[in-house]
Amino acid sequence: MTQSQSTMSSHYRQLQFDERGQIEVLHNQGLSIRMIAEIVRRSPSTISRELRRGLTTQIGPNHKSYQAYFAETGQAIRKKQRANSRPIGMLAKSPQFFAKLTVALRQRPRVHSVDSFVHYFKNHYPELSCPCTSTVYRYIDRGATELRNSDLPKKLSQRLKRPGRHHDRLNKRILGQSIEERPVEINERQVLGHWEGDLVKGKRVESEPALLTLTERVSRYEIILKLPDYHATTCLQGLQNTIDDYGAEYFKSVTFDNGSEFAQLSQVIGPDVYFAHP
Repeated sequence: MTQSQSTMSSHYRQLQFDERGQIEVLHNQGLSIRMIAEIVRRSPSTISRELRRGLTTQIGPNHKSYQAYFAETGQAIRKKQRANSRPIGMLAKSPQFFAKLTVALRQRPRVHSVDSFVHYFKNHYPELSCPCTSTVYRYIDRGATELRNSDLPKKLSQRLKRPGRHHDRLNKRILGQSIEERPVEINERQVLGHWEGDLVKGKRVESEPALLTLTERVSRYEIILKLPDYHATTCLQGLQNTIDDYGAEYFKSVTFDNGSEFAQLSQVIGPDVYFAHP
């Protein structure tokens, strides 16, 4: 007993340029759509769509126009369609929601959680697009919004139960050497030249000015430097300039907290840099 074998693969895949070239050659030879489909091992509907997509109007020797298929045209049109077919995420659909959510969750004292704000927004702005709670958390985890997990203290304290998977603390940052690695002479304030640094901020907006403070642990000598903003690169440059101005011999080590503004300080040239626990 003979069995018919399908020419189609079990999973659809897009036509490749070499397949389009093969279709062009076979079509110019006058083969039918079904014959081309059998040779290329694609469905007739795929061949039919491709021939329509790659049609181009040409002028013949008799100055009359005719339709011809070109593989390059089909490939170019398909690339353009793919570029315009990306789905629009909720960040683009719901800018008003995420703007109001950021304000609400950074408000002190804070009234809303993510879930309660989602319900609040749906009730008060029914005409506007609103993502679900799990979508908001995914965006925050990916760092796609202005909000961070550090803005959600309750979320940081929760351990996600995932059987068979290792648990990573959401609030754990590893920016460089841990404060636990500091020598005893630093902890007991025995030697000059070991500093602790922090930022004094007004508005909690990264583009606003801030003060970088450096305190020598033994003498309590204080250096205060005004920064135009507190982006990580600005803090790194401010610290490096201070060390270069005073002299690297006066800076054996500097300790900072795990703020994102200090994320690049391990690159500073001169002292050892340590980071406190979150």
